[in-house]
Amino acid sequence: MPHIDNDGVAIHYRIEGSGSPLILQHGFTDASETLYELGYVDALKKKHRIILPDTRGHGLSDKPHDAKAYTPATFASDIVAVLNDAGVQKTAYWGYSQGGWIAFALARYAKERVTGFVIGGAASAGSAYSTEAGQDDPLIVVLQRGAGELASFWGKWLTPAIERRLRANDPVSLIACRRQRLVTEGYTDIGKIAVPTLLYAGGADPIHDAARWSASQIPGATFISLPGHDHIAAMCQPQLILPQAQELLEKTCRF
Repeated sequence: MPHIDNDGVAIHYRIEGSGSPLILQHGFTDASETLYELGYVDALKKKHRIILPDTRGHGLSDKPHDAKAYTPATFASDIVAVLNDAGVQKTAYWGYSQGGWIAFALARYAKERVTGFVIGGAASAGSAYSTEAGQDDPLIVVLQRGAGELASFWGKWLTPAIERRLRANDPVSLIACRRQRLVTEGYTDIGKIAVPTLLYAGGADPIHDAARWSASQIPGATFISLPGHDHIAAMCQPQLILPQAQELLEKTCRF
């Protein structure tokens, strides 16, 4: 598996398939293996050269404990470093949850490298979990009890392989990542995105309305609601969005 060093942080990634390039990016607390297990890779690799990074703090990539290592600009620079190492000048990008949030960072810091976006379960501002005054972020509270406690978020979608990965996480690095996310200002410049863009979210996902609003701010963007599905369910059923995503990805080939 290739890896690159981005300013002292090792970022691991995988490449599958052939065709037009596509970054496929997992979410917070997850790793790229899940995208294999859920069928994303098999569904896309016949038409795309899929690049699957483990984001910093996750999977087989390095796990800094300093919150300042998880800024939007840094996440974007990791993607650029992976693209450079893979010899890819321009790519489409599909990210879910934190992976979708990183899409907005790319649109700000490296828009010349991206031909189109599929953004799932993410918005340009805000969090999927609300925090009352004087209380800590719910995800941080769970992580403080141990990374294995993350399994409770998956419900019926939890598999033994996913649970093993959750328990192998470094909670200190994930807490640092989350704390930086909570103090990072939203992306107010998404109206400048000028490539084909699709946003989607489960109708029962707390981020749903914010994601729909984000789509309304991007010229020509499409928003798809997945009624009745929460944050995890919308990710674990790729068949719900693959036809629309593949249609958008066909458009990116013309850029």
